[in-house]
Amino acid sequence: MCVRMCPLSFEEARDALEVRKQTGRARVKRADEFDADFDAYPGARVPAYVPGPDGNLVTVALTWGFSLEGKKGSVYNTRIESALEQLRQGRRGMWANAIARGRCLVPVWAFYEGHRTETELSEKTGKLVRRQYRFRLQHAGAFLLAGVQQEGQLSIVTTQPNAAVSPVHDRMPLVLGAGESSIWLGADFATLADRSAIQLTAIPEH
Repeated sequence: MCVRMCPLSFEEARDALEVRKQTGRARVKRADEFDADFDAYPGARVPAYVPGPDGNLVTVALTWGFSLEGKKGSVYNTRIESALEQLRQGRRGMWANAIARGRCLVPVWAFYEGHRTETELSEKTGKLVRRQYRFRLQHAGAFLLAGVQQEGQLSIVTTQPNAAVSPVHDRMPLVLGAGESSIWLGADFATLADRSAIQLTAIPEH
């Protein structure tokens, strides 16, 4: 489950895409210091890349979370297994249309997961909370998470954790490595469910 990430600002995301169009590679200045004030949580507006009418990527701002018809709250993660099953069976499930036609890319500096057993005292409340771990893609500054979008809403796609994430949490965002953004947006996107080859670093907060 992913409920916190450090996205690029809209301007950083837009500029990175422009550099990629000009040079073939997206370049952004590496962020080594993190300010929690810039972290995003469900309900936030975050930048994403979506295919435009001509097929070229464009930068848009999406609201993190799919609203539930007739219910309060929202759903902010999409299990890749559930979405693929809905697509295979041709069902009208929540994710069938989004995974088929709304796949997108979410540029981030990092994502966070709460440890399943480790706790720490909250600075705000003084109560025990799960220790947060920050994950980054090795040898990269910014990187991309696989997402799905529909009607201005965004959900982060999750999958089985790899060796870096499994000691902390039982799910992880579907992190895209070099050259995989076109696969996620193409017909063979289901092949990316296995993230065992993605090299991540895990840093505990505090």
